Amino acid sequence: MKYKEEIVRAMNWLSEKEDTVFLGQACKVSGHSISSTITEVPQEKRIELPVFEEMQMGISTGMALEGYVPITMYPRFDFFILPMNQLINHLDKMREMSIGEMEPRVIIRVSVGAKTPIDAGPQHTQNHTDALRKMLTDVNVVELLEPEQVFSAFKEAYEREDCRATLI
Repeated sequence: MKYKEEIVRAMNWLSEKEDTVFLGQACKVSGHSISSTITEVPQEKRIELPVFEEMQMGISTGMALEGYVPITMYPRFDFFILPMNQLINHLDKMREMSIGEMEPRVIIRVSVGAKTPIDAGPQHTQNHTDALRKMLTDVNVVELLEPEQVFSAFKEAYEREDCRATLI
């Protein structure tokens, strides 16, 4: 089994769920490695967004509050710094601020850029997983290192009974 094949399998499984929606840059058109993992996801389940990462996280949170399960995709962890306000101060604190009344389930996909066979450079290859684990109190943070972790991580993110958002 290959990592990408497992991502594709997970995205296809998620796309079969009535309440899921996929959003992000190059979501409906090719543009980066994430877009190549959702080619089998029906077009009507995809929402193409411009490059406005903070607003994308806000839209994802709002959609989750309306009963959708957004799979919100960010092609590089380095640029995921931009939606940190929405993630840390809003999505992560929503359950506490609402005394458990609001439980937005959002599945957040981020990628760490490759260093081999070609190094994409320091602006595209940083991994901020450990920092986010220290900053987030309610959002579940999952780092996938092996292909056999992929499908079960996305399945758990969708099915978890506590409705917590998950950053993968």
